[in-house]
Amino acid sequence: MGNASSLKNHVETSRKTGVLNLSDSRLKHYPNDIDLLHPHLRTLDLSKNKLKILPKSIGQFKELKVLNVSNNSLESLPQEINGLSKIETLQVNCNILKSLPTLNNLTFLKRVSLGDNRLSVFPEFLCELKHLETLNLSKNNITQLPELIKHSRLVELNLNQNQIRKLPAGIAECSRLKTLRIEENCLELADIPKTLLTSSKVSLLCVEGNLFDMKSLMALEEYSLYMARYTEVKKKMF
Repeated sequence: MGNASSLKNHVETSRKTGVLNLSDSRLKHYPNDIDLLHPHLRTLDLSKNKLKILPKSIGQFKELKVLNVSNNSLESLPQEINGLSKIETLQVNCNILKSLPTLNNLTFLKRVSLGDNRLSVFPEFLCELKHLETLNLSKNNITQLPELIKHSRLVELNLNQNQIRKLPAGIAECSRLKTLRIEENCLELADIPKTLLTSSKVSLLCVEGNLFDMKSLMALEEYSLYMARYTEVKKKMF
């Protein structure tokens, strides 16, 4: 950000609008002046900066619904984020996170995006958030999914470009899952549960770039049941 007066103007405007956008402002440190807005902010965008740390004070923003800290250099998130009890959208793409704190208090979360980080373990607590609809964990180092995935209420799950070697049978039990993206992983054909094709709600299954030929998947007898769901959804779109 060019200077202190410019930041001050942004802060003053945000008191009225509830939105603070400091994206692409060349920030190396979190501006403490932001903390003055904790009773007012609904949206905070700090993406495309050079932040390495978020302060514990981030947890003060009790009215915040959208937090975007993508494209920074964050190595971790403070546990205090668990205090953002009204947050609905959390975007932390393109950082260097290796793990997450448990954020089980964020019961209103609908959209979480953690693509292009260094996560090696699927964050299990996300499976228990009843309002979470969309989860992006693409471009990480995740090797397996927890059995708890069967309890998730996800509608769309993106796991492209990880190192997943097996899918748990429970993923077919996800009551709302319609889109599953697992392209460019380490799956053999036998690692995809047949129930995902036959009895799940999944109508868009993206599995290209794994350790099997797509023709082999399409040759399975069960594949026709999946294609029937896919075709039915397409018809409803037009």
